[in-house]
Amino acid sequence: MAILAAVLVIGVGLFTAATVSDGLASVGFDESWATYGLYGVVAAFLLLFVPAFKGYSGASKADRLVGIDIAEARAETAAARESAWVALGYTVAAAIVLIFGLFLVANEVAVGKTFFNFELIFETFHLVGAAFWMNVEIFVIAEILVLVWGLLIAVARLAPGKAGAPVRLIATAYVDLFRGLPAIIAIYLVGFGLPLTDLPVLRDMTPTMFAILALTLTYGAYVSEVYRSGIESVHWSQTAAARSLGFSHLQTLRFVVVPQAVRRIIPPLLNDFISLQKDTALVSVIGTVDAFNQAKIVASNHFNLSSVTTVAVLFVLITIPQARLVDKLIERDQKRMRAGG
Repeated sequence: MAILAAVLVIGVGLFTAATVSDGLASVGFDESWATYGLYGVVAAFLLLFVPAFKGYSGASKADRLVGIDIAEARAETAAARESAWVALGYTVAAAIVLIFGLFLVANEVAVGKTFFNFELIFETFHLVGAAFWMNVEIFVIAEILVLVWGLLIAVARLAPGKAGAPVRLIATAYVDLFRGLPAIIAIYLVGFGLPLTDLPVLRDMTPTMFAILALTLTYGAYVSEVYRSGIESVHWSQTAAARSLGFSHLQTLRFVVVPQAVRRIIPPLLNDFISLQKDTALVSVIGTVDAFNQAKIVASNHFNLSSVTTVAVLFVLITIPQARLVDKLIERDQKRMRAGG
Protein backbone atom coordinates (compact mmCIF):
# COMPACT_ATOMS: atom_id res chain seq x y z
CA MET A 1 0.00 0.00 0.00
CA ALA A 2 2.75 2.46 0.98
CA ILE A 3 4.81 1.53 -2.12
CA LEU A 4 1.84 2.06 -4.44
CA ALA A 5 1.12 5.43 -2.80
CA ALA A 6 4.75 6.50 -3.28
CA VAL A 7 4.66 5.49 -6.96
CA LEU A 8 1.42 7.42 -7.46
CA VAL A 9 2.83 10.56 -5.81
CA ILE A 10 5.98 10.46 -7.94
CA GLY A 11 3.86 10.11 -11.08
CA VAL A 12 1.72 13.07 -10.05
CA GLY A 13 4.89 14.94 -9.15
CA LEU A 14 6.31 14.52 -12.63
CA PHE A 15 3.04 15.76 -14.12
CA THR A 16 2.98 18.72 -11.73
CA ALA A 17 6.59 19.64 -12.49
CA ALA A 18 5.88 19.62 -16.23
CA THR A 19 2.72 21.68 -15.74
CA VAL A 20 4.44 24.23 -13.50
CA SER A 21 7.36 24.52 -15.91
CA ASP A 22 4.97 25.17 -18.82
CA GLY A 23 3.06 27.68 -16.72
CA LEU A 24 6.22 29.60 -15.85
CA ALA A 25 7.23 29.63 -19.49
CA SER A 26 3.81 31.05 -20.44
CA VAL A 27 4.44 34.11 -18.27
CA GLY A 28 7.93 34.67 -19.62
CA PHE A 29 9.83 32.92 -16.82
CA ASP A 30 11.76 30.31 -18.77
CA GLU A 31 14.84 29.76 -16.61
CA SER A 32 16.52 26.34 -16.80
CA TRP A 33 17.47 26.41 -13.09
CA ALA A 34 13.78 26.63 -12.14
CA THR A 35 12.99 23.57 -14.26
CA TYR A 36 15.87 21.62 -12.76
CA GLY A 37 14.73 22.69 -9.31
CA LEU A 38 11.21 21.41 -9.93
CA TYR A 39 12.41 18.02 -11.10
CA GLY A 40 14.89 17.97 -8.21
CA VAL A 41 11.97 18.27 -5.78
CA VAL A 42 10.23 15.41 -7.52
CA ALA A 43 13.45 13.35 -7.32
CA ALA A 44 13.46 13.97 -3.56
CA PHE A 45 10.11 12.17 -3.42
CA LEU A 46 12.07 8.98 -4.18
CA LEU A 47 13.01 9.01 -0.51
CA LEU A 48 9.43 7.90 0.14
CA PHE A 49 10.50 4.43 -1.01
CA VAL A 50 12.94 4.09 1.91
CA PRO A 51 10.34 3.63 4.69
CA ALA A 52 7.97 1.91 2.23
CA PHE A 53 10.48 -0.83 1.32
CA LYS A 54 11.59 -1.02 4.95
CA GLY A 55 8.01 -1.75 5.95
CA TYR A 56 7.63 -4.31 3.16
CA SER A 57 10.83 -6.16 4.09
CA GLY A 58 9.87 -6.08 7.77
CA ALA A 59 6.46 -7.59 7.00
CA SER A 60 8.08 -10.36 4.94
CA LYS A 61 10.51 -11.14 7.74
CA ALA A 62 7.64 -11.26 10.24
CA ASP A 63 5.83 -13.81 8.05
CA ARG A 64 8.89 -16.05 8.09
CA LEU A 65 9.23 -15.79 11.89
CA VAL A 66 5.62 -16.67 12.71
CA GLY A 67 6.31 -20.37 13.11
CA ILE A 68 9.73 -19.87 14.71
CA ASP A 69 9.56 -17.03 17.26
CA ILE A 70 6.15 -15.44 17.77
CA ALA A 71 7.51 -12.63 19.97
CA GLU A 72 10.12 -11.65 17.37
CA ALA A 73 7.46 -11.87 14.65
CA ARG A 74 5.22 -9.44 16.56
CA ALA A 75 8.12 -7.02 17.05
CA GLU A 76 8.95 -7.11 13.33
CA THR A 77 5.27 -6.61 12.45
CA ALA A 78 5.04 -3.56 14.70
CA ALA A 79 8.22 -2.08 13.18
CA ALA A 80 6.97 -2.78 9.65
CA ARG A 81 3.63 -1.18 10.41
CA GLU A 82 5.37 1.91 11.80
CA SER A 83 7.54 2.24 8.67
CA ALA A 84 4.49 1.87 6.43
CA TRP A 85 2.63 4.61 8.31
CA VAL A 86 5.69 6.87 8.09
CA ALA A 87 5.75 6.38 4.32
CA LEU A 88 2.02 7.06 4.04
CA GLY A 89 2.29 10.17 6.22
CA TYR A 90 5.03 11.72 4.10
CA THR A 91 3.20 10.64 0.96
CA VAL A 92 0.08 12.53 2.05
CA ALA A 93 2.19 15.62 2.83
CA ALA A 94 3.85 15.42 -0.60
CA ALA A 95 0.45 15.01 -2.26
CA ILE A 96 -0.83 18.17 -0.55
CA VAL A 97 2.20 20.12 -1.80
CA LEU A 98 1.64 18.84 -5.33
CA ILE A 99 -2.06 19.73 -5.27
CA PHE A 100 -1.16 23.25 -4.14
CA GLY A 101 1.36 23.50 -6.98
CA LEU A 102 -1.28 22.45 -9.51
CA PHE A 103 -3.68 24.99 -8.00
CA LEU A 104 -1.15 27.78 -8.52
CA VAL A 105 -0.67 27.03 -12.21
CA ALA A 106 -4.29 26.20 -13.02
CA ASN A 107 -5.97 28.19 -15.81
CA GLU A 108 -2.69 29.44 -17.29
CA VAL A 109 -1.17 30.40 -13.93
CA ALA A 110 -4.20 32.56 -13.05
CA VAL A 111 -3.78 32.00 -9.31
CA GLY A 112 -0.03 32.61 -9.40
CA LYS A 113 -0.44 35.82 -11.40
CA THR A 114 -3.17 37.12 -9.07
CA PHE A 115 -1.54 36.45 -5.71
CA PHE A 116 2.18 35.95 -6.41
CA ASN A 117 3.29 38.53 -8.94
CA PHE A 118 6.84 38.85 -7.61
CA GLU A 119 7.66 41.85 -9.77
CA LEU A 120 4.80 43.79 -8.21
CA ILE A 121 5.63 42.48 -4.73
CA PHE A 122 9.22 43.73 -4.93
CA GLU A 123 8.15 47.00 -6.55
CA THR A 124 5.65 47.90 -3.83
CA PHE A 125 7.24 46.24 -0.80
CA HIS A 126 8.65 49.53 0.52
CA LEU A 127 5.15 51.07 0.52
CA VAL A 128 3.49 48.13 2.26
CA GLY A 129 6.42 47.61 4.63
CA ALA A 130 6.41 51.25 5.72
CA ALA A 131 2.66 51.14 6.33
CA PHE A 132 3.08 47.90 8.31
CA TRP A 133 4.90 49.87 10.99
CA MET A 134 1.56 51.52 11.69
CA ASN A 135 0.16 48.08 12.56
CA VAL A 136 3.17 47.44 14.78
CA GLU A 137 2.70 50.76 16.56
CA ILE A 138 -0.99 50.10 17.11
CA PHE A 139 -0.66 46.61 18.56
CA VAL A 140 2.36 47.46 20.76
CA ILE A 141 0.56 50.39 22.40
CA ALA A 142 -2.74 48.51 22.54
CA GLU A 143 -1.10 45.48 24.17
CA ILE A 144 0.35 47.62 26.95
CA LEU A 145 -2.98 49.32 27.57
CA VAL A 146 -4.88 46.02 27.41
CA LEU A 147 -2.63 44.50 30.07
CA VAL A 148 -3.43 47.30 32.50
CA TRP A 149 -7.10 47.73 31.56
CA GLY A 150 -7.83 44.01 31.61
CA LEU A 151 -6.36 43.66 35.10
CA LEU A 152 -8.47 46.55 36.38
CA ILE A 153 -11.63 44.96 34.97
CA ALA A 154 -10.71 41.58 36.47
CA VAL A 155 -10.17 43.14 39.89
CA ALA A 156 -13.48 44.97 39.57
CA ARG A 157 -15.27 41.70 38.79
CA LEU A 158 -13.80 40.23 41.97
CA ALA A 159 -14.77 43.16 44.22
CA PRO A 160 -15.86 41.57 47.53
CA GLY A 161 -19.00 42.01 49.61
CA LYS A 162 -22.25 43.86 49.09
CA ALA A 163 -20.41 47.13 48.59
CA GLY A 164 -18.64 45.66 45.57
CA ALA A 165 -21.85 44.35 43.99
CA PRO A 166 -22.47 47.46 41.80
CA VAL A 167 -18.86 47.42 40.64
CA ARG A 168 -19.09 43.71 39.80
CA LEU A 169 -22.32 44.33 37.90
CA ILE A 170 -20.83 47.12 35.77
CA ALA A 171 -17.65 45.15 35.08
CA THR A 172 -19.68 42.08 34.10
CA ALA A 173 -21.89 44.14 31.79
CA TYR A 174 -18.80 45.63 30.13
CA VAL A 175 -17.21 42.23 29.59
CA ASP A 176 -20.42 40.75 28.20
CA LEU A 177 -20.89 43.71 25.86
CA PHE A 178 -17.43 43.76 24.31
CA ARG A 179 -17.03 39.99 24.18
CA GLY A 180 -20.26 39.84 22.18
CA LEU A 181 -19.46 42.83 19.97
CA PRO A 182 -17.37 42.08 16.85
CA ALA A 183 -14.10 44.00 16.86
CA ILE A 184 -14.78 45.59 13.47
CA ILE A 185 -18.06 47.06 14.74
CA ALA A 186 -16.38 48.41 17.86
CA ILE A 187 -13.68 50.04 15.73
CA TYR A 188 -16.30 51.51 13.39
CA LEU A 189 -18.42 52.93 16.23
CA VAL A 190 -15.44 54.38 18.08
CA GLY A 191 -13.64 55.64 14.97
CA PHE A 192 -16.63 57.33 13.35
CA GLY A 193 -19.01 57.87 16.26
CA LEU A 194 -16.83 59.53 18.90
CA PRO A 195 -15.47 62.25 16.55
CA LEU A 196 -19.07 63.29 15.82
CA THR A 197 -19.55 64.15 19.50
CA ASP A 198 -17.08 67.05 19.11
CA LEU A 199 -16.01 66.70 22.72
CA PRO A 200 -12.86 68.69 23.64
CA VAL A 201 -10.51 65.73 24.02
CA LEU A 202 -12.05 63.38 21.48
CA ARG A 203 -12.14 65.86 18.61
CA ASP A 204 -8.35 66.19 18.74
CA MET A 205 -7.69 62.43 18.53
CA THR A 206 -6.35 60.88 15.33
CA PRO A 207 -7.80 57.78 13.63
CA THR A 208 -4.83 55.83 14.99
CA MET A 209 -5.74 56.82 18.55
CA PHE A 210 -9.35 55.79 18.01
CA ALA A 211 -8.14 52.46 16.63
CA ILE A 212 -6.00 51.87 19.73
CA LEU A 213 -8.91 52.85 21.99
CA ALA A 214 -11.33 50.49 20.22
CA LEU A 215 -8.92 47.56 20.33
CA THR A 216 -8.14 48.24 23.99
CA LEU A 217 -11.83 48.21 24.90
CA THR A 218 -12.46 45.05 22.89
CA TYR A 219 -9.49 42.99 24.00
CA GLY A 220 -9.62 44.35 27.54
CA ALA A 221 -12.80 42.29 27.96
CA TYR A 222 -11.11 39.09 26.78
CA VAL A 223 -7.93 39.64 28.76
CA SER A 224 -9.88 40.47 31.92
CA GLU A 225 -11.41 37.00 31.79
CA VAL A 226 -7.93 35.48 31.38
CA TYR A 227 -6.78 37.46 34.44
CA ARG A 228 -9.86 36.42 36.39
CA SER A 229 -9.39 32.73 35.61
CA GLY A 230 -5.76 32.99 36.71
CA ILE A 231 -6.66 34.76 39.95
CA GLU A 232 -9.38 32.24 40.78
CA SER A 233 -6.96 29.36 40.09
CA VAL A 234 -4.78 30.44 43.02
CA HIS A 235 -5.70 28.31 46.03
CA TRP A 236 -7.95 30.02 48.57
CA SER A 237 -5.46 29.25 51.35
CA GLN A 238 -3.10 31.85 49.85
CA THR A 239 -5.73 34.53 50.29
CA ALA A 240 -6.65 33.30 53.77
CA ALA A 241 -3.00 33.37 54.87
CA ALA A 242 -2.50 36.88 53.53
CA ARG A 243 -5.68 38.19 55.21
CA SER A 244 -4.66 36.56 58.51
CA LEU A 245 -1.43 38.57 58.34
CA GLY A 246 -3.45 41.78 58.15
CA PHE A 247 -3.35 42.37 54.40
CA SER A 248 -6.31 44.17 52.86
CA HIS A 249 -8.16 42.77 49.86
CA LEU A 250 -6.17 44.90 47.40
CA GLN A 251 -2.87 44.18 49.16
CA THR A 252 -3.62 40.47 48.99
CA LEU A 253 -4.24 40.72 45.27
CA ARG A 254 -1.19 42.85 44.64
CA PHE A 255 1.42 41.01 46.68
CA VAL A 256 0.13 37.42 46.85
CA VAL A 257 -2.51 36.43 44.32
CA VAL A 258 -1.81 38.37 41.12
CA PRO A 259 1.93 37.51 40.92
CA GLN A 260 1.06 33.81 41.07
CA ALA A 261 -1.84 34.21 38.64
CA VAL A 262 0.21 36.06 36.01
CA ARG A 263 2.72 33.23 35.93
CA ARG A 264 -0.05 30.81 35.01
CA ILE A 265 -1.78 32.91 32.36
CA ILE A 266 1.15 33.92 30.16
CA PRO A 267 0.33 31.37 27.37
CA PRO A 268 -3.36 32.40 27.03
CA LEU A 269 -2.33 36.07 27.24
CA LEU A 270 0.06 35.60 24.34
CA ASN A 271 -2.69 33.87 22.37
CA ASP A 272 -4.93 36.91 22.86
CA PHE A 273 -2.11 39.20 21.80
CA ILE A 274 -1.58 37.19 18.61
CA SER A 275 -5.26 37.73 17.83
CA LEU A 276 -4.87 41.43 18.63
CA GLN A 277 -1.98 41.73 16.19
CA LYS A 278 -4.05 40.24 13.40
CA ASP A 279 -7.05 42.43 14.21
CA THR A 280 -4.98 45.59 13.70
CA ALA A 281 -5.76 45.04 10.00
CA LEU A 282 -9.37 45.95 10.83
CA VAL A 283 -8.42 49.57 11.55
CA SER A 284 -8.47 50.20 7.80
CA VAL A 285 -12.25 50.63 8.03
CA ILE A 286 -11.81 54.02 9.75
CA GLY A 287 -9.23 55.32 7.28
CA THR A 288 -6.00 54.53 9.09
CA VAL A 289 -3.33 53.95 6.46
CA ASP A 290 -1.99 50.65 7.74
CA ALA A 291 -0.44 47.86 5.70
CA PHE A 292 -3.79 46.45 4.59
CA ASN A 293 -5.12 49.83 3.49
CA GLN A 294 -1.90 50.56 1.60
CA ALA A 295 -2.08 47.12 -0.04
CA LYS A 296 -5.66 47.77 -1.15
CA ILE A 297 -4.56 51.04 -2.74
CA VAL A 298 -1.81 49.22 -4.64
CA ALA A 299 -4.20 46.42 -5.61
CA SER A 300 -6.76 48.87 -6.98
CA ASN A 301 -4.07 50.63 -9.04
CA HIS A 302 -2.61 47.45 -10.52
CA PHE A 303 -5.69 45.20 -10.52
CA ASN A 304 -3.66 42.57 -8.68
CA LEU A 305 -3.70 41.23 -5.11
CA SER A 306 0.00 40.43 -4.73
CA SER A 307 0.47 43.41 -2.41
CA VAL A 308 -2.16 41.93 -0.09
CA THR A 309 -0.14 38.70 -0.13
CA THR A 310 2.80 40.77 1.12
CA VAL A 311 0.71 41.93 4.08
CA ALA A 312 -0.32 38.35 4.81
CA VAL A 313 3.32 37.21 4.80
CA LEU A 314 4.35 40.05 7.15
CA PHE A 315 1.64 39.14 9.65
CA VAL A 316 2.57 35.46 9.50
CA LEU A 317 6.26 36.25 10.02
CA ILE A 318 5.63 38.14 13.26
CA THR A 319 3.02 35.67 14.49
CA ILE A 320 4.83 32.34 14.06
CA PRO A 321 7.65 33.07 16.58
CA GLN A 322 5.08 34.04 19.19
CA ALA A 323 3.00 30.94 18.48
CA ARG A 324 6.07 28.75 18.97
CA LEU A 325 6.84 30.64 22.19
CA VAL A 326 3.34 29.88 23.45
CA ASP A 327 3.87 26.19 22.65
CA LYS A 328 7.15 26.20 24.59
CA LEU A 329 5.57 27.91 27.59
CA ILE A 330 2.65 25.47 27.62
CA GLU A 331 5.05 22.53 27.35
CA ARG A 332 7.15 23.90 30.23
CA ASP A 333 4.04 24.41 32.34
CA GLN A 334 2.87 20.86 31.66
CA LYS A 335 6.26 19.45 32.64
CA ARG A 336 6.18 21.44 35.88
CA MET A 337 2.70 20.16 36.67
CA ARG A 338 3.71 16.55 35.98
CA ALA A 339 6.70 17.03 38.26
CA GLY A 340 4.40 18.30 40.99
CA GLY A 341 5.87 21.78 41.02
